[in-house]
Amino acid sequence: MASGTAAAQPKAGTRRITLYVALAVFAQESTWNFYDSRVPEILRDHVSSAAVIGLLMGMDNLLGVFIQPYMGNRSDNTRTPWGRRIPYLAVMMPVGAVLFLLIPHATSLGWLILAIFLYALVMNSFKPISESLMPDFIEPARRSRANAAVKIASALTTIVAALVSLLLVDDHPKLAFAVPSALMLVAVAVLAWRVRDSRSAAYQAALAEDAASTAAGTRDAHPKVRIRTILGELARDPDRSRLLLMVAVLVFAMAWFASRSLMTPYGVEVLGLSDGKAGGLTLPSGIAYILAAFPAALLAERFGRLRIMVAGMAVFAAGALLGAAVQTPTATVVAMCLAAAGATGFVINAVVVLWNLAPTSRVLGTYTGLYTVGWAGGGMLGPALVGLAVDLTGWELMFLHIAALTVVAAVLVVRIDRLQRRNATDKIVLL
Repeated sequence: MASGTAAAQPKAGTRRITLYVALAVFAQESTWNFYDSRVPEILRDHVSSAAVIGLLMGMDNLLGVFIQPYMGNRSDNTRTPWGRRIPYLAVMMPVGAVLFLLIPHATSLGWLILAIFLYALVMNSFKPISESLMPDFIEPARRSRANAAVKIASALTTIVAALVSLLLVDDHPKLAFAVPSALMLVAVAVLAWRVRDSRSAAYQAALAEDAASTAAGTRDAHPKVRIRTILGELARDPDRSRLLLMVAVLVFAMAWFASRSLMTPYGVEVLGLSDGKAGGLTLPSGIAYILAAFPAALLAERFGRLRIMVAGMAVFAAGALLGAAVQTPTATVVAMCLAAAGATGFVINAVVVLWNLAPTSRVLGTYTGLYTVGWAGGGMLGPALVGLAVDLTGWELMFLHIAALTVVAAVLVVRIDRLQRRNATDKIVLL
C-alpha cells in the first residue's frame, strides 16, 4: 500500500507541474495570437505599405532567434532560493502584460513601434524560460505526454483570440487587449505562488554538478556554461545526432509554416475560393492537431520518439501528396487535417528528444532556446522558399514542394535513429 502511495505522488507532481507550465504557455500564447491578429490592423492606421507592416510583424521572430538562446542560457546559470526560472518569470510576465496593454494606446507610429518592440523583446526573453520548467521537473520518460498537454494549451489560444476578437474588438478595441493581459497576470501569480523550481530534479542535479566542479578546483562557486561552449561541443561531437536534429527541426518547420501561411493564396489561385473561404481551409486541421497531440505522445513513449517523428512526417507528406493529387476544397481540407495530425508526431516529440540528448541538466534552458531558433528560422525561411518554388512552377505544385521538404526532414531523423542504435547508448530508450 505504501509503495502504491509513493508511486502516486510523482504522478500527481507530474500532472501538477504540467498544468502550471501549460497555464503559463496558454497565457503568453494568448497574447501572441491576439497580437498577430490585431496589431497589423493597428499598424494600418499609420502605415499603408503591406511590406512595412510585414517587416514590423516579423520583428518578433528575428528578436527571438538572438534572444531566446541567450535568455535560456542565462536562466541555466542562475542560482537563487526560488530556483533558476521563476525569478525571471515573476518579473518579466507582468512587464509583458503591461506592455501588451499599452499597444492600442500608442498615439503615433513611433510610440507604436516602440511598444511592440519592447513587448516582443520581453516576451521572447521569458518564452524559453517558461517552457524549460517542464523538463526541469518531469523525468525524461514522461516528457512527451507533458509536452503534448502544453502544445494543446498553446493551440487552444487561437480559439481564445478569436473569441476576444468576436466579442470585444468592434465595440471595445482597447479593452480587448486587457483580456490576454489579465490571463498572463493570473498565470504568473499562480506560478509565483505554487512553483519553486529550486525543488526540481534538474535544478538539484545542476547544483550537484556545480559542487563537483568546485571540488575539482574551479574557482567560481557557480561555474557558468556559456553558449559558445555549448555550440562548440555540439560542433565537435562525433555523434551528430543533436546537430542533425536541429537541422531537421529547421526543415520540417519550413514545411509546416509554408503549409499554413500560403494556404489562403493557394485556395484563391488553385481552388477558386474567395479570400474569406480560403482563409478558413486550415480551421478543421487545427482541431485535428489538438485531437492527435496526446495520442502522438503516448505512441512515442511506447514505440520510441524518433520512430513516431518519422511516422508523423510520413503522414504529413501523405497529406501533402493528397492535396497535390486532388485539388478540390473538400480534398484540401481532408489533406490538411491528415497533415496536421501527422505533424504532431514531430512537433510533440522533437524538443523532448533534444532535451533528452542534452549532456547535462545545466543546459536545458539553452537547448530550449536552440530548438526555438530552428523552429522560428523555419517559420521565416519556409514560406519564402516554397513561395519561390511556386513562382517558378505554379501554385498547383505547392503541396509537392512541401512534401519534398518533409521527406528531407524525415531522412535526417532516420539518420539520427540509426546513429543512436549504432552507438547503443543508454539514452536509446528515451528516444
